[in-house]
Amino acid sequence: MKRIALVFLFLLTCQFLTAQEEVVHSVYFEFDKFNLEEKQANDVVAFVKAIDTSRIESIQIYGYCDDRGKDAYNYKLSNNRANTIKNKLIEKGIKNKIIVTIEGKGRVLIDDDIVDNLPEVRQKNRRVDVVMNFKPVPPKPIPGMHSTIKGDLIVGDRIYLEKILFDKGSSRLTLKSKNELERVAKLLQKYKNLEFEIQGHICCTPTFQKEAIDKDTKKRMLSHNRAQAVYKFLIQKRIDKNRMTFKGYGNTQPLGNGPDQDRRVELVITKV
Repeated sequence: MKRIALVFLFLLTCQFLTAQEEVVHSVYFEFDKFNLEEKQANDVVAFVKAIDTSRIESIQIYGYCDDRGKDAYNYKLSNNRANTIKNKLIEKGIKNKIIVTIEGKGRVLIDDDIVDNLPEVRQKNRRVDVVMNFKPVPPKPIPGMHSTIKGDLIVGDRIYLEKILFDKGSSRLTLKSKNELERVAKLLQKYKNLEFEIQGHICCTPTFQKEAIDKDTKKRMLSHNRAQAVYKFLIQKRIDKNRMTFKGYGNTQPLGNGPDQDRRVELVITKV
């Protein structure tokens, strides 16, 4: 019985796309075929309709064959498969200029020790991968969130320090972050009435694991350490320690604008 499968390697939902900027969609072919049967064509159409095509920055299309046959024949076949998918995407409204790669990769070799499910392994290698690269989603406006320190802030306002982002698993301040904190310290000297909490945050941990491990200390205190790093830096810049506290919030307060922005520290005004 023929098997025509459609696999989404990443779930296509609007919420998901705000965090994931690359989606891979695979279309599978029958042995020695490169034409689209009705079921496959309908699946490709459904795939295109499920995404916001206005956000697509570029598309790469790669064709593959299973391990049987001669190299020259398989390169031609994999190219034909890739071009079949390209033509279907264009037919459904995808602009040709954003398709930056159309390439047949030829056959996919199989390790000698693979014996179980060999027909299934080969079937999955007879495919075309469509790699969709998306434009970044503009940050969502957040009530009470500000990008800088100013004189009209009220208790509860949050200052998102957008240039103070951390490397994965790290609480060390980068040179760029230190330069930004120099500017922040000058504003805090200007508005001496402001008191605030320094809040540290993390991304990319399971929901059941609220805190992450700091790769330098080996302790599960990453968001705490990030907040403390900013606290110590501001003390060095002669900001009165009585004006500020610090606390790590783990992964409990994501901004919803992607993982990079959740590796952050922000200031929350506690007194004016």
